[in-house]
Amino acid sequence: MGREGRRRGPLVAGVVIIAIAMAAVGLYWFQPWKLWQDETVREALPTTAPDAGAQAPSSSAPEGPRTVAQGNLISHEHETTGTVKLIRLPDGTHTVRLEGLETSNGPDLRVWLTDAPVKEGVAGWRVFDDGKYVSLGKLKGNKGDQNYAVPAGVDPSGFGSVTIWCDRFDVSFGAARLA
Repeated sequence: MGREGRRRGPLVAGVVIIAIAMAAVGLYWFQPWKLWQDETVREALPTTAPDAGAQAPSSSAPEGPRTVAQGNLISHEHETTGTVKLIRLPDGTHTVRLEGLETSNGPDLRVWLTDAPVKEGVAGWRVFDDGKYVSLGKLKGNKGDQNYAVPAGVDPSGFGSVTIWCDRFDVSFGAARLA
């Protein structure tokens, strides 16, 4: 083996190591296997139990969960369908409910309550982190019915949309205008 062959060996090994490291980082970052993994969630509509020591509710108090706003999901980066409901529970708290959700699975998906307008097409993919938003938590599954509590102290009337947001790539998979 000549000099050239001896120099080429470590160079090839270095290139192979770098390629393997880049492939590992790419796989971690994009998580392509999630495109073939569906997670279905079937949560019931939340209810609240009255406090044992609480007085009977007045006739003006809601007797059960009440939908105060809703909208249909439109697709953005990934095909997304379903209904979003903002529900007021008997104790005065609010929950965002996704019903009949169908979307792609992906890395780091979140449910956000936002003040951004819902726009069709590519123009709507990245608008939701431009203004005010509240993360309601990680998406529990890419299919089914699921509930996300609105944190105490957050007035949902200041928000007009919900998005399934990919935090890793700063893009909306789908969104709904609440009306």
